[in-house]
Parts: sequence; structure tokens; C-alpha cells
Amino acid sequence: MTLGEGCTPLVQREWAGARPYFKLEWFSPTGSFKDRGASVMLSVLRHQGATAVIEDSSGNGGAAVAAYGAAGGIDVTVFAPASTSPAKLVQARAYGARVELTEGPREASQAAAIAAAERGEGCYASHNWQAFFLEGTKTLAYEIWEDLGFRAPDAVVVPVGAGSSLLGCSLGFGELRRAGAIDRVPRLYAAQPLHCSPVDAALRGEVGRPVLPTVAEGTAIRAPLRLAEMLAALRRTRGGTVAVPEEEILAAHAALAGRGLYAEPTSATAAAAHARLVADGALRPHETAVVVLTGSGLKAASPAAREPWSDRRPSAPGPCGAHAA
Repeated sequence: MTLGEGCTPLVQREWAGARPYFKLEWFSPTGSFKDRGASVMLSVLRHQGATAVIEDSSGNGGAAVAAYGAAGGIDVTVFAPASTSPAKLVQARAYGARVELTEGPREASQAAAIAAAERGEGCYASHNWQAFFLEGTKTLAYEIWEDLGFRAPDAVVVPVGAGSSLLGCSLGFGELRRAGAIDRVPRLYAAQPLHCSPVDAALRGEVGRPVLPTVAEGTAIRAPLRLAEMLAALRRTRGGTVAVPEEEILAAHAALAGRGLYAEPTSATAAAAHARLVADGALRPHETAVVVLTGSGLKAASPAAREPWSDRRPSAPGPCGAHAA
């Protein structure tokens, strides 16, 4: 079951004194990388006879499952936090999904979805639990390898909540290495907002790090199910984690837009993390790095008052004939 997901652009831009490649996952049908996993997961579930599925999501996952459910004739119910960006909920509803909002933290929507599945209202098709979702997200690694002329980058930086993009890259590059297509796997780096950074805290052995609201809502998962797997992938690839303060996420969001890349704040977390890695020397400017921008800024536009550019006055039109970087 496909809607044409994948084959997203890889573009190179000046950034933080280096020239990383940005993987523009918002070119997928529903505007995020979640389409890769939803395509495979729902294809398998439909083959197994599922006619109704239940998903819990902070936005992008719900939209993707709703879209592929509509394409495959499967009824979809999405449980989402009440704080989810309205644009994402509108999108899921437009595909015909029933959206149930839950108060409280992200985990509350997961608990409500599991309870609904236990009542027999549908198959629990959480992208955080279903292994076949990762079989879809691993195509990200294969595409990066192909985009770079069938070679692996030195490093990949991804925003991490539940970790499906990180684990997908770990699976994909691991398979390429075992097949002899690459001689090493890239270092994987998990970017998280400091306000909700359980993977970073766990890797550093820190207990009890506070969890606060964050503009990067797509990563706001305080207790990810696959934490142990993510830590293993980071250590195995000699990568690491970066916890990014809110002001740096917003600054990166604005800086990306200034380069023609309008990503959602969750994605900007990865760009901000890349800048930190370069500044700290973990990434050298000459290394080939890929920053995964997982979703479109149109899906989670921040209030103008919080944006760095909100107090700028329009400037006079410039001359025609500007060229791309």
C-alpha cells in the first residue's frame, strides 16, 4: 500500500561553518517521514485482516496512519494530546480518521489508545510499538546511501522522540554494512529538546531530569518504549546525543527558513544539534553529515510572537536574479 512515499530531496547548505546535507522528509505525501513506516505497517496489518486500527500520536504519526488507512480502506482512530498542533489534527480528520483528544502528557494518549484496543475497538497499530513500522523507516538509510552515490555519510543527525527514525537508520545502515555495500556505518546522533530529553539523560547516566513543555512537540516523549534499543544504536555507531535549549531550537527554525527550508520546530532541533556538534568538535566541518528534517513547518507553525523574525519590518524588494546556495 503506497502513496508514493520516499525519494525525498537531499540538499546541501552552509550551516554552522560546515556544509551538511539536509534530508527533506516533508516531501512525503502527508508531509513527514512517518509515511515510510505507515506504508509498510498498514500494508502488513491489512494483509493480516485488520479492518480498523487505533493509533496514538502527537501529530505526524496520526496523520500518516490516517492517510494510509484511507488508501487501504481501513478505519482509523487517532488518540492525540489536546496540545497537538491543530494543523496536524485537521489533516488526520480530513483523511476520515476519528480523532480523540486526551488531556495530560503524551503518555495519556497512549494509555487511552491501549484501553480502546482492549475494548475491541480496533487493532492497536501504534508506530511506537509495531516492529514493521521500523521496517519502513529504514528506507531512509538506503536513500541517503543512494543519494550520496552509494556511500555512507560520516554522521546522521536526527530528531528523536520515540526513536523510529534513529532506529530505522540503525537497521538500514546495519544491513548495508552486512551486505558489503558500505565498509562502516555512520555515527548516529539523537537530537532532543532539553525540556524533554530522556535519551540524552540516560546516555549520560542522569536520573530525574525535569520534563517541561517544548516547542518541539514531536519529540515530547518522556519515557520512550525503545530507549534501550536507541542507547545501543548510539553506542554501537559511536554517536551520541544533544539536548537543545528552546531558544536554540527557535533560532535554528528561523535560520533554516532563511535558507529556504521551512521545517517544523521538531526538525529544527536536529539542525541546532548539528551546530552544537560542530562547535564542540564532535563533527568536523569537512565530514559528510546528513541532518534529517522530519516534517514540514506548515504542520506546526509557532506563534509569531515567539519567532526570532516576528519583530522584523519588511525590507524593500531586492534585485532580481538571486541564485541558490
